[in-house]
Amino acid sequence: MPLIQLARGRRQEGPGRRTLVAAAGLGLTAGLMPRSTMAEAANSISLTPPARGEARSLQAALAQRRSTRSYTTQALSLAAVSELLWAAQGVSSDRGLRTAPSAGALSPLELYVVARHVDGLASGVYRYAPAAHAIERTLEHRGGPELSRAAGGQPAVAAAPLVLAITAIPARTAAKYGARASRYVAFEAGAASQNVALKAAALGLGTVVVGAFDDDGVAQALGLSAGVRPLALMPVGRPG
Repeated sequence: MPLIQLARGRRQEGPGRRTLVAAAGLGLTAGLMPRSTMAEAANSISLTPPARGEARSLQAALAQRRSTRSYTTQALSLAAVSELLWAAQGVSSDRGLRTAPSAGALSPLELYVVARHVDGLASGVYRYAPAAHAIERTLEHRGGPELSRAAGGQPAVAAAPLVLAITAIPARTAAKYGARASRYVAFEAGAASQNVALKAAALGLGTVVVGAFDDDGVAQALGLSAGVRPLALMPVGRPG
């Protein structure tokens, strides 16, 4: 299924496209994103960068950030989803570096979105492609109830208009760092989740990091391939 752009922009040699072209010459594209979507991302239209310098300062976001487990029924905007995904794993330099630090710049994280109530976005499971700043729907009309059951029916996961799932392919990091890979992947997931929490606070949204779930159940709900490990769930919505 084609990639869904999160914002409109004119075709240009933006950071994501330059990164893919350079990486292709070095044989490093597999470290940036799954092989199945490399060609799609390379041919996609460069997206308008997410808004920078919003009114709330980093200090304000740090002070306001709290774990939120109750949300209103108000739908999220697609623009907010774009901001959250970029904060977690967006490409932020011409070298392909991302918003969260990664050991060896190997980028093992894969982000999935379970959309229930997002304006302009059909319900289902979507995978984020950082280099293209786009999302690809991987499962239609699924993910919500299955994900809630896998998380033991936790109200935050069950009721949120959107759940961001942080997963990883540890083999990307293990290829260089061996047995220490699990530690480095955990560091990266923590950094990405904090980025999401701070961006949510800046947008007037709430979220919480959920680690209590059945790994196999979450993997099935998200349709994860073998070798992709779920690490955290982050329900997002307006605090209720």
